[in-house]
Amino acid sequence: MKRKFSALSIVAPNAMRIAQGTKTLEVRSWQPEHLPLKDLLIVENKTFLNHTGAEELGVAVALVDVESVRIWQPDEVEAACARYWAAGYFAWQLSHVRPIKNQVEVPAKRKIYLIEMDHA
Repeated sequence: MKRKFSALSIVAPNAMRIAQGTKTLEVRSWQPEHLPLKDLLIVENKTFLNHTGAEELGVAVALVDVESVRIWQPDEVEAACARYWAAGYFAWQLSHVRPIKNQVEVPAKRKIYLIEMDHA
């Protein structure tokens, strides 16, 4: 049975770090329009999608919930699995991480987008 999911593409290896529970914050320069985000599909892809309309093939690796978003703090570099801290970014608090056992290829796009796939 097909179901629609909101999805967020994250460059490797950070999506798998989310699926494994080592990355608990996703850092972005923007905030989602609505919170909470339940059952957000995390898609791992290989390159940064830097321009409008950019798309490549990725792999669905986990479902997560985003309950809150706040200003990213200097002491949160490790939780974000980042190499350094920079001002002006938002920390998305990831919770209820559910790795996808049978990973499937799906489109990877910019921002939050919709994917229709079999129930994860």
